[in-house]
Amino acid sequence: MSDLNNLSTNELQEIIANAESALKEKQASQRKEVYAQIRKLAASVGATVEIYEADKKQARKGAKVPPKYRNPDNHEMTWTGRGVMPVWMRTLTESGRDKTEFLI
Repeated sequence: MSDLNNLSTNELQEIIANAESALKEKQASQRKEVYAQIRKLAASVGATVEIYEADKKQARKGAKVPPKYRNPDNHEMTWTGRGVMPVWMRTLTESGRDKTEFLI
């Protein structure tokens, strides 16, 4: 291990990249073996197994929220009631009007 201190940064980065690549290949191989064992065990009891890869992240989409409030002066301007209050709503509430007046 003391030989690593004598290597340049480029040589160390190459060693790290090779080690990471070898590790990923070994993990993928082990994963395939485990999946095969799981399928074999499931088949032995007459079951089927569907395996999903954990590293594949699913895109998380937020649910579309319907508007809750509408500007009485311009019906195209709406607000869901989430996030920062829009200027039109802030102006109307600061002038003394209640938010419930603008409920859809």
